[in-house]
Amino acid sequence: MVKHKRRLTPLRRKILNGFFIYMKGKRYAPNTVRTYTFHMADLFSFFYSRELSELNNRDVERYIESVYLNRRYSISTQRQLISAIKIFIQYYPYTQIDEPQLVRPEACRMLPVVLSKPEVIDLIRNTRNLKHRAIVGMIYSAGLRISELIALELKDIDIDRKQIHIGNSKGRKDRYVMLSEGFLPLFHNYLITYRPGRYFVEGPSGSKYSASSVRKFLKRSCELARISKPVTPHTLRHSYATHLLENGVSVRHIQELLGHAKPETTMIYTHIAKKDLLKIRSPLDSILMSLSKNPNQEQNLLLSENYKL
Repeated sequence: MVKHKRRLTPLRRKILNGFFIYMKGKRYAPNTVRTYTFHMADLFSFFYSRELSELNNRDVERYIESVYLNRRYSISTQRQLISAIKIFIQYYPYTQIDEPQLVRPEACRMLPVVLSKPEVIDLIRNTRNLKHRAIVGMIYSAGLRISELIALELKDIDIDRKQIHIGNSKGRKDRYVMLSEGFLPLFHNYLITYRPGRYFVEGPSGSKYSASSVRKFLKRSCELARISKPVTPHTLRHSYATHLLENGVSVRHIQELLGHAKPETTMIYTHIAKKDLLKIRSPLDSILMSLSKNPNQEQNLLLSENYKL
């Protein structure tokens, strides 16, 4: 989200700071703590001249109508706002906002972008830098989130057992994923060349690598590979899950590999996988096939020929 100039009184800054500490005490993820504090700071600034004790549900609706729609914030951002307000009410129950009446808008059910298997290989081949190529290979072959890649330590990679331990991931859950045998030659080459100390991939002086750096080189690699799809690090994770499903791996196993809390989250890949769709023949193909088998039918059935405007 873009930062806008805020007007906050010392008292409201103190309340926000207390809200920040409250969420940390509840063990919310650091990104969640920062995002929800950000949302509440914007809300406080919008109602600068109003007492917090006066705010009600209609005020929340007016704020969304005046700010979120004008700034063209996404539905997911609006859902974050409602979640932030719900938690804030638990911390500061002195407003007139009725928490049960706060309703999150329905999330968009857009299918994720997925690369084909040849596109994945093209992407890896056109990632010229060895470190960058190892990053792409690791994300795709293990289905990692970008945050998991950045936090991945060398001690968590078990070459003998062909396993990677993903610790304290989203939802504070640990899991194991496979270490691809096909990735091992690239992995060994990368280790010998760069000699990372603690993390699988490191920035300057052994610090954690940045997610923005991954997104930047991924964009360049896509251009070199002539991939026009909008590709992010998470696209590789989506592709990993979809290709597993097409290879016959069960949804249950894919759920465990991805670290999804609910099977419904994993089920979205059943709408993308081509394993069953490939068995369905287009009615146009059926017509052309039946005509080609008819000995009395003209054999010139190429649709691209003999057309007129």
